[in-house]
Amino acid sequence: MGPASKLNSVKKYVVSSNLKKADWNNTTIINKNIMEQIAALKNQPGTEIQIGGSATLVTSLLKNNLIDEFRFLIHPSIAGSGKHFFNDDMKINSLKLITTQTLEKGVVALHYETI
Repeated sequence: MGPASKLNSVKKYVVSSNLKKADWNNTTIINKNIMEQIAALKNQPGTEIQIGGSATLVTSLLKNNLIDEFRFLIHPSIAGSGKHFFNDDMKINSLKLITTQTLEKGVVALHYETI
């Protein structure tokens, strides 16, 4: 089973205040009691919960102590200005570097735990 097949088959949860219907297979929209629903998902046995590219959601999850670790891919290119991932509202007390790995084309993978 390739990466796309696996992603299509697993349960997915989308946090959105706009979406009313999810067209992607095995997708549930979370739009009410978001932190409570994510805490309940986190307490279920199983694999990890991943967030793809939402600094707003990450900020809310951090405020509610719902993030255990970060995994970053640092690409060696400058894209110009934009939104900073970590902002003043995010209360990051401490991160512990767990692993680093250099990938192709100079990309660096960093894995941190929140402590």
